[in-house]
Amino acid sequence: MGNVFVVMKPVLHGIMKAIGMTSELVEIEPGTTMHFWVPTDQTVHTTKPAVVFLHGFVANGIMTWLFQMFSLRTYFAVYVPDLLFFGDSISDRPERSTSFQAHCLAKGMMKLGVEKFSLVGLSYGGMVGFKLAQLYPHMVESMVMSSTVIELTESISNASLNNIGFTTWDEFLLPKTIFDLKLLLSIGSHNFPWFPQILYMDFLEVMFGNRKEKVELLKAFIVSDKDATPPKYTQRIYLLYGDDDKIFNQTVSDIMKAKLGENTTVEYIKRAGHLVQLERPRTYNRCLKKFLSYSSAYGNM
Repeated sequence: MGNVFVVMKPVLHGIMKAIGMTSELVEIEPGTTMHFWVPTDQTVHTTKPAVVFLHGFVANGIMTWLFQMFSLRTYFAVYVPDLLFFGDSISDRPERSTSFQAHCLAKGMMKLGVEKFSLVGLSYGGMVGFKLAQLYPHMVESMVMSSTVIELTESISNASLNNIGFTTWDEFLLPKTIFDLKLLLSIGSHNFPWFPQILYMDFLEVMFGNRKEKVELLKAFIVSDKDATPPKYTQRIYLLYGDDDKIFNQTVSDIMKAKLGENTTVEYIKRAGHLVQLERPRTYNRCLKKFLSYSSAYGNM
């Protein structure tokens, strides 16, 4: 039969086309290309607020944000990139930092003709998003951050790994067996649903390529405590978490709220874990629409 995720790819492209989304490769510079899901109507960002969704470390953009793409496309100009070394995004440059990801994203959005947008970031994508807002504050109007931290300091990293029973992030986030993948998904969720065994094997084959580069990304995103200097953000920030996030728990998110200051609000979705946008999509999307609509109407507060 073949890998189900490969077989379904043209079907998924057809569904995306039917809802007004298309796949586009954007050359950031020679040797560096980013893949984006973008509105088929290239001018839609002039009539609707633009929103950029940044995925986590386990899957690409469409696998992470499919429910949100379907739900929010009517109200917003939705852009969903694959970060470098995920999906169809690739680079021959040696840089692996969140800053490099952020620079490439900014260039990609400018090449798409979009220079102002709100950000929605999950986990690793949230860290890239915080860096993007720091480096390009004129581009980022507001942020919704889920299951993430401003930057992964050594102390947060060590505490989080200890909580989930791992010694390194690549051991946890780059599974090699079906057992490892099931453990990853069970830790990442409140109550992960049952799937046939074959789907796990197909997911392993498709979603965990570029292992060497991803190990380097994981090493590059840890910051020493003495070098951690959270910037002051001018944007309105909405922290939207699952109340059963085992990786970045409520202690971590409450500390983040305190560091980010009065422009930041935090909300917890019940019966959801780290993968909150997949576990409770209806509740998550309702919260997203409310915040993003308010931010679009009133701008930064």
